[in-house]
Amino acid sequence: MQNKGLIRFFAIIFGLVCLYQLSFTYFTNKTEDEAKAYAISQAPEDADMQDVVERAYLDSIGANPIFAGITYNDAKEKELNKGLDLKGGINVILQISIRDILGGLSNNSTDPAFIAALDATDEAQKDSQNTYFEDFISAFEAQGGQLASPDIFANVILNEKVDTGMSNEEVATVLEGEIKETIGSAFETLRNRIDKFGVTQPNIQSLGDNGRILVELPGAKDIDRVRGLLEKTAQLEFYQTHYAGDALNYLIGANETLRGLIASNEEKQEAAVAQDSTLDDNVSDLLKDVDEEEEEQDFGPLFKIFSPNQQAVQMSSIPTVGFAAVKDTATINSYLRNPAVIKQRPAALRYAKFAWGVPDEGADIVALYALESNRQGAPYMDGDVVNDSRQQFTQTQQPAVGLDFEGQGVNQWAKMTREVAQKGNAIAIALDGNVYSAANARQEIKGGATEISGNFTVASAQDLATVLNAGKLPASAKIIQAEEIGPSLGQEAINSGILSFLIALSLVLIWMVFYYGKAGGFADIALVVNILFIFGVLAGLGAVLTLPGIAGIVLTIGMSVDANVLIFERIKEEIRKGKSQKDAIKDGFNNALSSILDANITTFLTALILFLFGTGPVQGFATTLMIGIATSLFCAIFITRLFIDGYGKNGKSLEFATGMTKNLFVNNNVDFLGKRKIAYAISGVLIVGGLAALLTGGLDAGIDFVGGRTYTVRFDQPMNAQEVEDALVADFGSADVKTFGADNQLKITTKYRIDETGTDIDAQVEQQLFTSLTPFLPSGMSYAAFAKSTDDKQVGKMEYYMVGPTIADDIKKGALFAVIGSLIVVFLYILLRFRRWQFSLGAVAAVFHDVLLVLGVFAIFKNIMPFDMEVDQNFIAAILTVIGYSLNDTVVVFDRIREYIKEHGSTRGFGKLINQALNSTLSRTLNTSVTTLIVLLAIFFLGAPSIRGLMFALIVGVIVGTYSSLFIATPVMFDTVQKKGLKEEKEEEEVEA
Repeated sequence: MQNKGLIRFFAIIFGLVCLYQLSFTYFTNKTEDEAKAYAISQAPEDADMQDVVERAYLDSIGANPIFAGITYNDAKEKELNKGLDLKGGINVILQISIRDILGGLSNNSTDPAFIAALDATDEAQKDSQNTYFEDFISAFEAQGGQLASPDIFANVILNEKVDTGMSNEEVATVLEGEIKETIGSAFETLRNRIDKFGVTQPNIQSLGDNGRILVELPGAKDIDRVRGLLEKTAQLEFYQTHYAGDALNYLIGANETLRGLIASNEEKQEAAVAQDSTLDDNVSDLLKDVDEEEEEQDFGPLFKIFSPNQQAVQMSSIPTVGFAAVKDTATINSYLRNPAVIKQRPAALRYAKFAWGVPDEGADIVALYALESNRQGAPYMDGDVVNDSRQQFTQTQQPAVGLDFEGQGVNQWAKMTREVAQKGNAIAIALDGNVYSAANARQEIKGGATEISGNFTVASAQDLATVLNAGKLPASAKIIQAEEIGPSLGQEAINSGILSFLIALSLVLIWMVFYYGKAGGFADIALVVNILFIFGVLAGLGAVLTLPGIAGIVLTIGMSVDANVLIFERIKEEIRKGKSQKDAIKDGFNNALSSILDANITTFLTALILFLFGTGPVQGFATTLMIGIATSLFCAIFITRLFIDGYGKNGKSLEFATGMTKNLFVNNNVDFLGKRKIAYAISGVLIVGGLAALLTGGLDAGIDFVGGRTYTVRFDQPMNAQEVEDALVADFGSADVKTFGADNQLKITTKYRIDETGTDIDAQVEQQLFTSLTPFLPSGMSYAAFAKSTDDKQVGKMEYYMVGPTIADDIKKGALFAVIGSLIVVFLYILLRFRRWQFSLGAVAAVFHDVLLVLGVFAIFKNIMPFDMEVDQNFIAAILTVIGYSLNDTVVVFDRIREYIKEHGSTRGFGKLINQALNSTLSRTLNTSVTTLIVLLAIFFLGAPSIRGLMFALIVGVIVGTYSSLFIATPVMFDTVQKKGLKEEKEEEEVEA
């Protein structure tokens, strides 16, 4: 090997750089452990206060040097980042409403063609791969209208950019620019909010042109607070309230109207009622809430779940109309929206807006207010006139938010307070439709300042001030995909990941020494160096280490020995030919290089496609796999060679085997091609059985592909999954419950209300889940204890994952494109390298064979195996990895066949030549499979439950991939190749030579 000194120098420098990069992680963890210990000593019984103290401690020492002039803040920026599944936190994809943006640009147009196009676009987006705007343009043109109409976009908002003479295409260009600008504004608004939230290493990025924004907040514990911070539009509005007594008189009449509606339909079936369009589809909802059993005292449908404020009857200045449980607010809203109920409104309440307040922390009761408005639903004044906001305290030392007005806001506020003081009603301050504060004014307030005092904690007051200062979002933002992982579950994942990593590494190191002796020891040193390089590169690139990422690293351990195995087997072949040890080593490395490069390039290509089409943890898996492939090549080709050459330069003998393995797989003479028809038959039966299972029972599709909500819930005792599922089905209508890991932990999946998005909907579903699970939870456990994330949590909600139906469809199609794309890329690469389409056909046939068998196994055993076998994004990662692994095996065999063709040409039978190639690579094929299986089995049994299905798919894939490279890929190539063509190519090669 040339330039040994340069390679040695580079390896040492690279190793030192990797150690330097990883040192930041060490010092960061050390400092954070000290901060945690200090926080526990200061507040031993209060977990919330511990978080506050820990954050304050780290803030206070952030600029202080902790090692060699490096500060904690510097080290934190350069440490190896841990993903949500290792650290806990929240990962969401927000959808900025393009419909809202278009509505704003049209000045809230009510043009029928415009509204119809928006409605059609909403429906089309459920299955479309186009952006919302592209579908809108198509839908609008189908209406035959003009975008430049004065009733739509030729308005005062766009008067300088759109005129009535412009074509639809010209207006579309303007709108596209406006939408991008608005999404950019929303992105910056969210970034400002997150920067002020105080989470370390937040990640926010825009996803394409459809208004989707990814937000990752590792380490965030107060999930509800984060969700509120992200979804708040920050639409601040000021209303005068109607007198509560007037609103109550109306609600009394509304209750009687509802009673009459239900009485007139009590003999009809609910299905018939649901079809009665005259009741606006709400009557069916009314009936669902009516208890079929006769009550001793019939309060009526409204007052059965709504409690009037009795003080409002006696005191006209009371703003609160009444109270209801949070879970009943949706039902009450549907009552109040009923056309028959709206028709009963008196003139004074004709344009009234009914709005709910904000419940106290941990409470389930919320107040109802009646707000004065006009035909357009406008407030008295909006939040655009607010200049500054801040968290402060009231005179009674309760948390509040102070507001300062500017411009016309100062006069508007003075006028509003003067009118309220005269009328005796109240001023309601609402944010995003929820009333935060409703207070009276005794006199006109001048000076342009006020205070929002309500049910605030210090944190919630700070958050409200933050979103107001950061600015309101230009359109509503809804969470369409969310993942929440508690820190205790993340720590368990770290522990299991480290354990599986160490055991897998130890087993591989032992196996290499057992099989190759001292040479195996040198390969082990190279493997350890390789691991150092992988972690160092990840830290240097600022990559995020996830649980699938750890799986990718551990898998790399198994696959990285493949290059050394290839080299060692070729060296052993050269030694058996009678060459000297020095020449055998030189020729062995040279002859193995082509196979090593081809095998690793094909695997790298599949990992690259996985990275391009995957998201989140799947990208982490692909990243570590690609880095591992690159570093493995360097270590196997150069680091191992340095040690082997250094050992043998003084004439020391190196056997590349032990006494037990020296003669294993030597002089094999298996007739693989002679058994190909038997193999075809076996594979055919297995594939047909798998396809039958796929067609009859299908796969257990995860929510990544169908949408839904998944909760991981831990109990204080072993649970019967079927018993819990029966209880949840009764409340949710649909639920799937499986044991997940330990027998006291369940994975609960439901599609209940999945078409509805928003923090309030998620909270209601989660509250309903808690209510349904209460009989199975520890006695006296509160909802707050069930839902809140803590470092030492052992019972309650441990993890939450939600995927909306629209993005689920996008994920499913992206996964399909990834698989098809990988097959096309691999076919073309093999065609390019081997220049015979028969080789490509054989490789792709083997890949299809392997993929179908893995799918069949999952279809057959989905309800049999005692672990989760859902088909999700991780499963797609497994499929693509199986493709890469199968090709790795196949390419090594094909490379040997190509070598034999060049050596022997037509001097021996093509079938004998192929059998010889298969037998000569058998030792390498089985050795690589054994080491890879050792690694996968270690992760499967000792790793986290969330990747057990991924590991099972890989285990099945390695087994069938090894089988297919011997009995499918090469036989298919043999059956389709033209011998005459090979002879001609051989002759051409000889002429060229």
